Amino acid sequence: MTMHIDIHVLQSVPPSNLNRDDTGSPKTATYGGVRRARVSSQAWKRATRRDFSQYLDVDRLGVRTKRAVELLTERILKLAPHMTAEAASTLAIHALEAAGLKVKAARKAKDGDQPLTEYLVFFSNLQLDRLAELAVASPSEKIDGKAAKGTLRRDHSVDVALFGRMVADDANLNVDAACQVAHAISTHAVATEFDYYTAVDDQNPTEETGAGMIGTIEFDSATLYRYATIDVPVLLHSLGDGEATAQAVEAFVRSFVTSMPTGKQNTFANRTAPDAVLVMVRTDRPVNLVGAFEEPVRGRPGYVAASCAALADYVVDVDTAFGTAPSDTWISRVGSRTDALASLGETVPFDELVRQVGESTRAVALGRP
Repeated sequence: MTMHIDIHVLQSVPPSNLNRDDTGSPKTATYGGVRRARVSSQAWKRATRRDFSQYLDVDRLGVRTKRAVELLTERILKLAPHMTAEAASTLAIHALEAAGLKVKAARKAKDGDQPLTEYLVFFSNLQLDRLAELAVASPSEKIDGKAAKGTLRRDHSVDVALFGRMVADDANLNVDAACQVAHAISTHAVATEFDYYTAVDDQNPTEETGAGMIGTIEFDSATLYRYATIDVPVLLHSLGDGEATAQAVEAFVRSFVTSMPTGKQNTFANRTAPDAVLVMVRTDRPVNLVGAFEEPVRGRPGYVAASCAALADYVVDVDTAFGTAPSDTWISRVGSRTDALASLGETVPFDELVRQVGESTRAVALGRP
């Protein structure tokens, strides 16, 4: 069984600074010999993951943290309220170490009093629950390592299954990511601009007319091409349930398409809806269509229509050249500027697109004809 769900998004974003580098500048990349606006895959994956809570129950989600001792201690105290906080914390440390994770004392005041794992670890909430139950049920502080590691190999949350987990100390605890997310880039060349601003002290005396502070904020605006793909068999392997796999796909498609990184949102109010969403089911391999924009779009008067036309042409060219074709294609699009995409598949409202992608996944994951 092979099934890849490719998600392509064209989205016009006004002046903004969605994802900045260490100097505060909007991230960029050189592609096709020109500078493009860029939003890192990590930024959009975090926005997507945080959006999951709107569509999935908390027990089907996870948490990525160094503060596992703190989370486990809270669960142990709920299961064994007679236990002191110190004893519960000690038991939590033993449980994590039995599971193969290294724990060290917090070094900074901001990290609190509880020890931390050496690195960020992605747990499902259900895995933490099971590990706490195992710790409390153990006859002594010596917790069976095989059982403890077993709790982290089962009951993967949707986000752990989608985005994967790497544990440097024990490769057996790793989870292969079922999805891949590309860095979003503009379909055209971009020049960074500067917003010069001043702030006035409200308590200035009348005769004082100077600014309380002066500064600049860098920004850009762009029509972005975004891409992600889901390997359905890998997701099914991690979740172990066909219906859960279909629901995870639905949640990912919805959250990836509608979410946005939060960088400087209060300053720019840049939340826009995508102009076009193209979802393809492929049974050979995933295909990132960014090559449509290797030659930067030179739109007049805007970039959306020209970007849609370039994408539509490139899809046909790629499938013709390699003898491939998606088994299903659905499109949600806004207005006549996106008409060039209409020939690629069925145009449906976004809710219907999500439903049909979910049903297509169920047919494969549940073995339906």
